[in-house]
Amino acid sequence: MSQSITETTQYLSFRLGEELFAVDVAKVREILDVIAITKVPQTPAYMRGVINLRGSVVPVMDLRQKFGLLPTERTVNSCIVVMEISHDGETMVLGSLADSVQEVLELGPEQIEPPPRIGARLKTDFIKGMGKVNDQFIIILDVDRIFTADELTTMVDELPEGGV
Repeated sequence: MSQSITETTQYLSFRLGEELFAVDVAKVREILDVIAITKVPQTPAYMRGVINLRGSVVPVMDLRQKFGLLPTERTVNSCIVVMEISHDGETMVLGSLADSVQEVLELGPEQIEPPPRIGARLKTDFIKGMGKVNDQFIIILDVDRIFTADELTTMVDELPEGGV
């Protein structure tokens, strides 16, 4: 069940295709230009591979593919948003491809609607809410809930030795 947003929070907004998404800036470590991504065999399509981030192996995800959209195409605006996610008391660092990073927004609870109820079969608990800025919707993601425990275990298990 999604928790309600009760205080003003800063969010990093970014584009995936035509849609605008946002994550809590507290979860964002850094934003990188797209660098060489090493493909890891037999991983899910949305796991694009790994990067070397100052000596650490960091998995890079394509959220467009994870959300059922076409894969991210590399452009001059493409970047990797490096985030910390928490799961079962552990913190993991991962990168997410974005078509472009927009801006840091400050949204109060009055600007955020609860996530849409789309039916029992569609999993939307990774959506914290729908932000509204200048008549545009921003899908606010709960990065700790985008990937299941099994998916996170698979990512870590598939990493080369000396993982994250």
